[in-house]
Amino acid sequence: MSQAWVPGERLAGRPARPDWDVEGDGPRIGVLALQGDVLEHLRVLARVGARPSRVRRPDHLDGLDGLVLPGGESTTIGKLLGLTGMLEPLRQRIAEGFPVFGTCAGMILLADALAQDFEQPLLGGLGVEVERNAFGRQVDSFDTTLEVAGIGRVDASFIRAPRVTRVLADDVEVLAAVEEYPVVVRRGQLLASAFHPEVTGDDRLHALFVAHVAAQVARASTAST
Repeated sequence: MSQAWVPGERLAGRPARPDWDVEGDGPRIGVLALQGDVLEHLRVLARVGARPSRVRRPDHLDGLDGLVLPGGESTTIGKLLGLTGMLEPLRQRIAEGFPVFGTCAGMILLADALAQDFEQPLLGGLGVEVERNAFGRQVDSFDTTLEVAGIGRVDASFIRAPRVTRVLADDVEVLAAVEEYPVVVRRGQLLASAFHPEVTGDDRLHALFVAHVAAQVARASTAST
């Protein structure tokens, strides 16, 4: 079976080449495809000029310029990262400056600490403490509009969403907040949102990340010539 297929696409009668499998000279950005809303991120990345791919094994990280950690179940994704052998390689890449954009569960995985009384596998690097399910359970999910620094007002869908409870590093930028709790933060090459920008039709957070990755690729190319 072709690596381009997303499970269910073939049975649904979709074309052999998915709409996110694009060519071009945009940055190569993977989407961690162990669990969660992978397809939505693949499609948004293609729309904003990236060349997306699914990441399921350590060798899928080879040649990537950046990575998206999708929403889903953070404990499950963390365990699967360990089982697939990707947890330590990703931690090392993040420590070396690899660009990563985490949404919802992805924000949790990028946290350095969690406001809970049990441990779970984390990638770390974002310089924040995060609270899981901070706004309530699934039935408490909500949509709102936020002011995001550098972008403007965006539609935001919070689904069992986390929030930042403590900023642990001086270089963390808070780009948006709800009830004074940060929900969009950036630290160096890492960007994270508590909500799901991939489901609202507003692609600007993804575009911000892709532009950042593209600029880094261009700088690296210039430095090597």
